[in-house]
Amino acid sequence: MPDGLDVDREMTIRIDRKNRPEPDLVVFRGEGDEDADSDPDQTWFRPEDIVLAVEVVSDDSVERDRDVKPRKYAAAGVRFFWRVEEEHGLPVVYSYELDPATHVYVPTGIHRERLELKEPFPIDIDLTAVNRRRPSPDG
Repeated sequence: MPDGLDVDREMTIRIDRKNRPEPDLVVFRGEGDEDADSDPDQTWFRPEDIVLAVEVVSDDSVERDRDVKPRKYAAAGVRFFWRVEEEHGLPVVYSYELDPATHVYVPTGIHRERLELKEPFPIDIDLTAVNRRRPSPDG
């Protein structure tokens, strides 16, 4: 992660008193973690501290991860959103950026074999590497 950013899981984004969606991963500004450090029971971040929310879609979360959560993150002002799905045994990353005029996410790419982006930070990941680490069914 670039300086000033950190990543966490199992942390909610406190949009308001009734809305605290929990992304699979959040990338946040390091200074946004001060509240969590001072309170070990802290389980949430403010939307303005979140740089990127990531949802990994599973069979029981398709509707929430494709529709409900992205709308909530966008309304709260989370600038970047990635949705990760599986296709032919490999991850596919759908990347989005918040349009400041409409307050909705616009797609910035569908990444199959490689996730290479400049925003919200430079990243280059070989998405096929996950298959090389798994043992084959033949042993």
